[in-house]
Amino acid sequence: MGLDERSWDTIASESVLLNAVSKWRDDSDTWLKHSVERLSETVRVNPLRNDKEWVENWLKANGAKKIDWFTGVGSAWILPFERGKAEGDIKIILSALHETGRLTRQEAVSMIPAIALDAKPGDVVLDMCASPGSKTTQIAEHLNEKGIVMANEVVNSRINTLVANTKRHGSITPIIVHHDGRFIPKVPVSGFDKILVDAPCTGSATTRKNPDVWNKWLPSGGRTLHKLQLELLVRAINLTKPGGKIVYSTCSLDPVENEAVIAEILRRFNYISLVSPTDLIKKIPSREGFIEWPNLDDNGMISDNINIEKSMSSPDEYDIKEQLPNCLRIWNDDVDAGGFFVAILAKSSNYQEPNVEIDRILEPEQIKPDESNFPQPIESDMHTMIKQNLGWEQENLWIRGKNILWSTTEAREIWKSERSKRSGRTLIPGNRWRPLRVIHLGLLSLKLEKNKMERVYGRAVRKIVPEIKSGKSEVSSQVINELLIGKEPPAYEISLELDQIRGGHLLIEENQGECLPVWIGGRVSLMISEQERRILRAKRKLPIILDEEE
Repeated sequence: MGLDERSWDTIASESVLLNAVSKWRDDSDTWLKHSVERLSETVRVNPLRNDKEWVENWLKANGAKKIDWFTGVGSAWILPFERGKAEGDIKIILSALHETGRLTRQEAVSMIPAIALDAKPGDVVLDMCASPGSKTTQIAEHLNEKGIVMANEVVNSRINTLVANTKRHGSITPIIVHHDGRFIPKVPVSGFDKILVDAPCTGSATTRKNPDVWNKWLPSGGRTLHKLQLELLVRAINLTKPGGKIVYSTCSLDPVENEAVIAEILRRFNYISLVSPTDLIKKIPSREGFIEWPNLDDNGMISDNINIEKSMSSPDEYDIKEQLPNCLRIWNDDVDAGGFFVAILAKSSNYQEPNVEIDRILEPEQIKPDESNFPQPIESDMHTMIKQNLGWEQENLWIRGKNILWSTTEAREIWKSERSKRSGRTLIPGNRWRPLRVIHLGLLSLKLEKNKMERVYGRAVRKIVPEIKSGKSEVSSQVINELLIGKEPPAYEISLELDQIRGGHLLIEENQGECLPVWIGGRVSLMISEQERRILRAKRKLPIILDEEE
């Protein structure tokens, strides 16, 4: 097939997707006018960072405006240029703010599912289809360093992106696991407080971000994914505690991927109800869910000759039709952004989990041990070593290879708890991760060398400093500035105390300013990324890019 040389406007106006939209709403031309132009850059500021106010002021100074419907924790902003089109110093600082976890680049409507989930500190949350991780980090912000967000990804090639984004963000609450979402083990056995199912979909609402959708989208794509979407949501319901909440979302406009999935859930489970949008998301310009929709062929035309499952068709049941308007349809033209679908489901607090007779209880020695690269709680001798070096008495520390990871009490409780195989008939003792496949946990905090502490990781410094009693020294603002512009003075020029120290150390600016990790040898060297240096230089009105970097 030759290269399509038509403009995107022409391709969109002749697309199957536009035909389909014309069957879903009367004013498809209005929708089309707001569905071709590229999206503006939108970001979410990390409220867990102590310098969030500086970040917000920088955004304001560069023409950004708050997204008025955003009601999550922190703040969200729209910048005065298209995605990826920042230039000059703005581009440099924006990239550095993202890479250092101070903000997250994220499509505006993609922030809605985590707002709807409304995780609270201490909740145990599952993000079932998590990569690339923007919703995971947003949930972590709601948790405020208490609780767990277990972020799952099935695709090997996407796991690294998910891990990188949670590391970048710098929260202690994520656990990254690797499973097919349809078969995630029920660990913890008690279930999750809240689950987000941001399901794989055809992406028909993403034309402003992915214009290839105009050429590629067909109604049969949604029918192909419907079964997977349904199975993921069924598993989420099984994993949720009585009284818990599930949010189902897609970036699709197709009711087969949206209302049809919800209708089938309501048909199967009498203890699941579709919740009216909460006050948190009533500010978002949206429309009610459909109660009926036509069957479409691959030309986007209504057809009665398509052989489809009952679960894909409009429901006949009155009680289901009565609930479906509680779904949220966010259309491009209503929010001047991308489109999205969100449904909030509640599991009855009166639901009684079925009793499963345990017919086998395994002893610890009968269980295959965790894989060698799974994080494990540190042992007493490691606790002692860390206490001697830093005066740090944190209990929720884990070791993986040469790294110490910092997580939460809830992570330790999950690890300690009993669990069962999928059938529920075999009881497995705790003090292990299996059958979970844990790829990463919490915040990368300390680097080890031969089981001795080498240094504190730069991303962890700000959180660790208030908790430690030693391994840190106070210095002047001038010393901090000189290190940030690349000077590496001998230790004795900074402090006689530092002259007696070798290896990793923390410098604290007088009057409770910056906290910097350094390596002290013949000279004092700063141990942070260049992106972090750029932000700190910008905050202190030092040159963003030094001469030798240009």
